[in-house]
Amino acid sequence: MSPFRQIERILSRPVAKPYRSKNIELEIPYLNEDGHLEFAPGDVENPKNWSKPRRWYITVVSVLLVVNATFASSSPSGTLEGSNGIVEYFGVSAEAAALVITFFLLGYCFGPLFWAPLSEFYGRRWIFYISFTGYLALNFLCAFAPNFGALLAGRFLTGTFASSPLSNVAGVLVDIWEPLERGNAMALFSMMTFVGPALGPVIAGFLELERDWRWNFYIILWFASISEAFMFTIPETYPPQVLLNKAKRIRRLKMPGFENVRTLHEASGRSLMHNFKVALSKPWIIMFDPISLLVAIYLSVVYALLYMLFTIYPIVFRHMRGWNAGVSELPLIGTVIGACLGGAIIFLNTARERKRVEAGHQMTPEDRLLMAMLGGVLFPVTMFWFGWTANFTSVPWIVPTIAGAFLSTAILLIFVSYLSYLTDAYLMYAASALAANTVLRSAAGAAAPLFTSQMFKALGIGGGASLIGGVAILLMPIPFVFYKYGGPIRKRSKFAPTDGNEEKPQPAPRTLSETSSVTVTESSHISQEDVGAQGGGDVFGHRASGKGVDSDCVSQELPRSQGPEKDLEKGIFEPIRGLD
Repeated sequence: MSPFRQIERILSRPVAKPYRSKNIELEIPYLNEDGHLEFAPGDVENPKNWSKPRRWYITVVSVLLVVNATFASSSPSGTLEGSNGIVEYFGVSAEAAALVITFFLLGYCFGPLFWAPLSEFYGRRWIFYISFTGYLALNFLCAFAPNFGALLAGRFLTGTFASSPLSNVAGVLVDIWEPLERGNAMALFSMMTFVGPALGPVIAGFLELERDWRWNFYIILWFASISEAFMFTIPETYPPQVLLNKAKRIRRLKMPGFENVRTLHEASGRSLMHNFKVALSKPWIIMFDPISLLVAIYLSVVYALLYMLFTIYPIVFRHMRGWNAGVSELPLIGTVIGACLGGAIIFLNTARERKRVEAGHQMTPEDRLLMAMLGGVLFPVTMFWFGWTANFTSVPWIVPTIAGAFLSTAILLIFVSYLSYLTDAYLMYAASALAANTVLRSAAGAAAPLFTSQMFKALGIGGGASLIGGVAILLMPIPFVFYKYGGPIRKRSKFAPTDGNEEKPQPAPRTLSETSSVTVTESSHISQEDVGAQGGGDVFGHRASGKGVDSDCVSQELPRSQGPEKDLEKGIFEPIRGLD
């Protein structure tokens, strides 16, 4: 047995699986009409059929990895200045020191384009193992950097490796949760993207009072080491990979009539290079789709503001009010409280949506935009509130702190709503839409620390906040326009499936004994890249279909006969030029 196989067996013990192997009964494999292995109804190996406590455990552990990444992204901002800070230690300017944040976020830009194709080819679990272990190891380079260049190199590499949880955890949530249930899990995921960045500067600020900047990275190393132990309990959740493992097990058993059973994932013949080709080209094609473009612009502004806060708060509470490095970061805890409030609103909205669906309401992607409307109105209001109350030291500190809390509530509502909207609007194209969105907003976040200090010193806190608030007012109509006209816009899109091209019901899947011959359909327009970002399937009471479908995610949710390959055989789909 190979060392790789031995390690896999150890990590696949019952502690790392949501079911006991002895509880799996040997039964006739469930095949579709083309003879490809699929999950049977109620299949215990289907990630969406695992117990709710186990799925929540996987969610919490996965989100813990996200907290590591977001905590590390902002925590050095609390140790840039001061007698023990990076500026003093390396003898660089404050602007140069801000590159420590920028380089980490630049890693966010490149990482998803590298890790996402790998996760769609090898599954989630091993990518977590490799990337998070690499993140842990590379933080030693940051903690013991002999010069500023080495620190910047370490930050870029750790950002690249830390981006893997940010991109793959969203895929894990899609793997294990149904659309309505996913709202709560996505709310928790989004909350942690605020909690991590907010707590990082607070802890680093207090460390800077007594210790030097390296202690910030020691904390990151300790946190990552503890999280690493929990990471190894995450099972494989990517449905095509779970099916692939099941097919291999059936072939090893040499069940009569099923010695050569295969999954659609295997039959498609996709290569890793094809995954990378699609991942590096398709997001930019989808980027210029109207919905994708406007959402990317909106979220880029919001994400830039999020990382601007870590420069604005020290200006307001440290330089203007004279607080020390630790205490001046404490008002950021208000943003954590605001994020939790936003999460609670999302939970309540999810419960409301569930009741509407149970009452017979047919959900549309535009139903996801209600929270974006609320957040879009709250965003400029709280921005003006924060800016002009923070502008005057005579105003009690609690007033801008409360404004910052509601500002983070608005940001969270906008994030969760728009990301859910992209997911539901683009279905099997969602991974590409989200990848382009991630790169664009990460670039905006990376640029923010480089100009925030100069901007607010030149315009003042009130003036700088008013500029951001004015941009927010210009963007505010977007969710209202999409809510009213999103349906017609999607019908004109090549990438957003609608009822207009809905498939007719197809025959039920058959077993191999009922299939006289199995053929592998030509599928040159179908990529695996979009499989994990979407669960595919019946999201709003209709099956996913549309022009240019390029995902074999149908193997997770749709019978093979309802997948895009059938439509290619019929000549329904128009190929996307340049992606073959």
